[in-house]
Amino acid sequence: MNPTGWTRLICATGNAGKLREFRLAAGDARLDLELLPNYKLLPEAVEDGATFEENAVKKAQHYSPHASGLLFADDSGLVVDALGGAPGVYSARFSGPGATDAANNALLLEKMRGVANRRARFVCAIALVEGPRVLGVYRGSVEGT
Repeated sequence: MNPTGWTRLICATGNAGKLREFRLAAGDARLDLELLPNYKLLPEAVEDGATFEENAVKKAQHYSPHASGLLFADDSGLVVDALGGAPGVYSARFSGPGATDAANNALLLEKMRGVANRRARFVCAIALVEGPRVLGVYRGSVEGT
């Protein structure tokens, strides 16, 4: 239910945990964040963009016909300097088809064995759409090692 004066945003995900994280990030903003109904029954968006921003836009535009009003989608991943920016947009499938978090982490640690420069960042891009129209694309990152 949308409280009076709040902006309703649909999140293009079926992941309740991800929605919870977005709600925490929104803080006290007057946002009513909701999951996209029937997300898991919809055809999956093709994420073949070269950047997080391109993939976020592709996902948002793919799912927007299934929502009324404002919808946002994200793409995120790990960017490691010593690996030339890898895994980057391939973070979720870094270790190949059927990749798991454990397999991706193991491959990353294997590739980083003996590497002194371990600088990295987690990047998240979010695209906001209303119907076919892109209203904005936003990017944030957290630096680390």
